[in-house]
Amino acid sequence: MGASLPAKEANLFKLIVKSYETKQYKKGLKAADAILKKFPDHGETLSMKGLTLNCMDRKSEAYELVRLGLKNDLKSHVCWHVYGLLYRSDREYREAIKCYRNALKIDPDNIEILRDLSLLQAQMRDLEGFVETRQQLLTLKPNHRMNWIGFAVSQHLNSNGSKAVDILQAYEGTLEDDYPPDNERCEHGEMLLYKISLLEECGFIERALEELHKKEYKIVDTLSYKEQEASLLEKLGRFSEGEELYMKLLSENPDNYGYHKGLQRCMGLYSTIGQYSSDEIARLESLYASLGKQLTRSSAVKRIPLDFLSDERFRSAAENYVRPFLTKGVPSLFTDLSPLYGHPGKADILEQLILELENAIKTTGAYPGRVDKEPPSTLMWILFYLAQHYDRRCQYDVALKKIDEAIEHTPTVIDLYSMKSRILKHVGDPVAAAALADEARCMDLADRYVNSECVKRMLQADQVALAEKTAVLFTKDGEQHNNLHDMQCMWYELESGESYLRQGDLGRALKKFLAVEKHYADITEDQFDFHSYCLRKMTLRPYLDMLKFQDRLHSHPYFRKAADGVIRCYLKLYDSPPKSSAEEDEEMSKMAPSQKKKLRQKQRKAEARAKKEAEVKEESNATAVQKSGKKPVKPVDPDPHGEKLLQVEDPLVEATKYLKLLQKHSSDSLQTHLLSFEVNMRKQKILLALQAVKHLVRLDANDPDVHRCLIKFFHKVASMPSPVTDAEKLIWGVLEAERPAFSQLHEKSLTEANSLFLESHRDSLRHRAAVAEMIFVLEPHKKQEAINLIEESSGDLSSSNGAVGPNRVWRLKDCIAVHKLLGSILDDRDAATRWKARCAEYFPHSTYFEGRCSSAVSNSSNHQSHKPSENGNPTVSSNGNVGNLDSLKDLAIQ
Repeated sequence: MGASLPAKEANLFKLIVKSYETKQYKKGLKAADAILKKFPDHGETLSMKGLTLNCMDRKSEAYELVRLGLKNDLKSHVCWHVYGLLYRSDREYREAIKCYRNALKIDPDNIEILRDLSLLQAQMRDLEGFVETRQQLLTLKPNHRMNWIGFAVSQHLNSNGSKAVDILQAYEGTLEDDYPPDNERCEHGEMLLYKISLLEECGFIERALEELHKKEYKIVDTLSYKEQEASLLEKLGRFSEGEELYMKLLSENPDNYGYHKGLQRCMGLYSTIGQYSSDEIARLESLYASLGKQLTRSSAVKRIPLDFLSDERFRSAAENYVRPFLTKGVPSLFTDLSPLYGHPGKADILEQLILELENAIKTTGAYPGRVDKEPPSTLMWILFYLAQHYDRRCQYDVALKKIDEAIEHTPTVIDLYSMKSRILKHVGDPVAAAALADEARCMDLADRYVNSECVKRMLQADQVALAEKTAVLFTKDGEQHNNLHDMQCMWYELESGESYLRQGDLGRALKKFLAVEKHYADITEDQFDFHSYCLRKMTLRPYLDMLKFQDRLHSHPYFRKAADGVIRCYLKLYDSPPKSSAEEDEEMSKMAPSQKKKLRQKQRKAEARAKKEAEVKEESNATAVQKSGKKPVKPVDPDPHGEKLLQVEDPLVEATKYLKLLQKHSSDSLQTHLLSFEVNMRKQKILLALQAVKHLVRLDANDPDVHRCLIKFFHKVASMPSPVTDAEKLIWGVLEAERPAFSQLHEKSLTEANSLFLESHRDSLRHRAAVAEMIFVLEPHKKQEAINLIEESSGDLSSSNGAVGPNRVWRLKDCIAVHKLLGSILDDRDAATRWKARCAEYFPHSTYFEGRCSSAVSNSSNHQSHKPSENGNPTVSSNGNVGNLDSLKDLAIQ
């Protein structure tokens, strides 16, 4: 570095490098300018100056200087290395790797460049290159522990575990017998545990157990040692020893469900599907009766038997389990027991049990069979549980009755108001739900969780402005949106995006959904620093777990929701593109003078409001500068409303980018392939649409949306003109060959297939609606038959065993979807009106259907006048109620 410079300038060059490493950038710039005064064309100095400027957020100058430096000295490994560092800082990892490789052509044994290259290869999962680079590092510096470990990890990641074991074995052979010293015992113990887990992964179970016992005295993490030993004993079939070890582990942590599963496996009593023989149930019952005597304070020992017991034994165990929690007042009791609602009959038993407890407390003040009186709060928690129970079973009227009774009993408990808010959301009244959640929030202004739940309810009621004001109560001063974004508050951004999408504000919806996508990109980038840190600190097992987590990161539900939202926005944008300025001018010319005047006034107000908001932001930034003496870190958002995001040439191309991510990481999700079908049908990509249909049928052939896609696709194919070109003939041949593969269509017409689907699912509203829509698609003249099919659906309320209220056969979101089908696709306003009146009786709390108990009716009965705000959002009164209820009519999915 700086070898072509005289001694004085060479020392200055070293000072530049040192200043860069110690982040003294001004000092480095001063030294670089001193060199460039005498040697203005010195490539390495120009590059280092550019790298320093890059750290000072002067990127354009940085790239210009680095490229100039490289042009002046193409054979300098320093210039290529700096160019790679510049690309790396901008996350252009592939370009950075190219630069590093060019630098290594000039200086193939440069340790620093090789190390940087290996980090990028690990980040990009270039595993073959990673192995090669780590091997080269080990060859150059074999006395460095990190190089041995790095080479072993690279082989492991490259699916060569046995080679990784050999490398670690060779590394141990280089150590002294008394190694490690006291200050390295933890790191060395972690390496040994990693080696044993590798042996286990490769199938060398006996050898792994032998190695574990041999190195026991060197392993500091005794808990991991015991867990590893228990796992190995279980895999070797030495169940009695494994059982004994799991019992020891349970004595240390009796509520670890993993230990309970291990113990059950060793005793031959574990079932992945939760089904047991009578003999297994008897043995399990005996086991947990014994454990209950030993581990008296363990809740897991009392809870696990509820999974395998049934009938009276289940009832008795459940009663013993729930009584202390109801007395103590544990709000999460229902969440704990909710998995049991998937077991046949257990929900009914729990309902009867809790109702009996309620009756006993009301009549005697004590539990059945006991003399001691319970505290008054016990009845309140019983009612709270029952409200959640009936809400889960869709018996909303009973749930509301129970929660109202609980609130009347103890009106100061916040959980009750939050629960009632949740029930009101489920019954279709998001406005009342938001108002109640705000009431709960006001009862404890220091509770962040309650505040967040209130914000969520407000967003579900499309009260976006009020939700923002409420959310920022728990953020730092300054840029409110930036704080929420910096905290990666994804639930908020997803709910905001859905709210904007319902209101038709595609720009803001896209902005929120894409913010979530950026968080996932940031999480992916955050792993970069761990590639060197974990090897240095020897946290090898967590490091491998982190890499596996990163590889499946984009299958996380939040990313799926965000990508789904982005694709739906682009599909809406494609179906209803924004009007051009010429079209707007033409429409304006047709308006009456009074209408033109109103529109111009509205536009001027919007511009003035936007200008005022920008001034307020600027003033707040200026105040922040005066107080801190520093420049604001976050720049002003140039596109706060996402208008630029809508200015895309082809929305379907943008949608396809996110669709590919879903197809790669969420291929088992029905929604992924439904979106794929919609996108590819619009793009006229017939074979890709066929692929989506095949995936859908494979996942769930009985789903009504899958049936829609199947019929629509082959109806579209039937309407296609005869093939002319060779490509069209090839596509046609594929379609003809694939159609018999669908059992639903084998030797049947589409109309026959549609009728057979109805016969199989006649009692389901969703399936009837899908069949009706397809009748209209296939034979438009049979529209009345399609409408009759929907209107003949039976939504009679049924009662379950022991239920005190009716179970609803129909679901609110399905009825809303049917109403939209009748009003838009079938285009029959009278039928839609009849359906709305019918559903208003069925869902009396629904604001969409304006049921008699909903806030929509109560607002109109109070003769309150409301105006929608200028941006289309509902106007919110001081008590949190929304005036423009029409905007709530897109809450079908919530």
